[in-house]
Amino acid sequence: VVDFALCAIDEVVNQAAKNRYMFGGQGRVPVVLRMPIGIWSASAAQHSQSLEAWFAHIPGLVVAAPATPADNHGLLLAALQSGDPVVYMEHKELWGTPGAVTPGAVVPLGKARVARPGGDVTIVSWSRQLQACEQAAEQLAAQGVQAELIDLRTIWPWDKDAVLASAARTGRLLVVHEAVQVAGFGAEIAATVAEHTGAKVARLGAPRIPVGYAPTLEAQARVSAEQIVAATQRLLQR
Repeated sequence: VVDFALCAIDEVVNQAAKNRYMFGGQGRVPVVLRMPIGIWSASAAQHSQSLEAWFAHIPGLVVAAPATPADNHGLLLAALQSGDPVVYMEHKELWGTPGAVTPGAVVPLGKARVARPGGDVTIVSWSRQLQACEQAAEQLAAQGVQAELIDLRTIWPWDKDAVLASAARTGRLLVVHEAVQVAGFGAEIAATVAEHTGAKVARLGAPRIPVGYAPTLEAQARVSAEQIVAATQRLLQR
């Protein structure tokens, strides 16, 4: 799991990520590091983390985070073909998700997917958190708000063009992730959109607390559809 990948952080960050650059392209490390991530029921603090922002910060690493069975298949194929070290983050609660898969269909790294079109606000998410965003989008639609939902798919490289185009069109961006909000990758997306468009931006992530074992404590670390709806409504009122 990603929590224990930290035991190999030197090999990942100082060796695999830098090899191609330090040897002028003469050597590469074509490795795919499959790391289960995220909250899994009653798994507590040491088995429930989402650390995609850590690895996205390191030049030389690709970071993927699929949200659907089809993307899990297609992104894994792309990762195996990339020739570079890929941190491949599979959310544990997505393993049992049913869905159609086309064998051999490659999903390009760095290309987002519009999971739901809309014109009032852009919501960007990835991995399992996309499910709560889809539920929130349904609730918002019942209130007359059409949210465009973008599944980022790849954290690095991330599809800036798709996100910027959507945010510029809707005028508002909400980035939602399961990871702790403080210093999360949502801040990078929000800052980029703020720098390049006139869109109003907001972030929504988990509080900066360890994930508890008890269900009531675990629930405090999750980002719910209701929280996403409330955050979207606040953004629309700005």
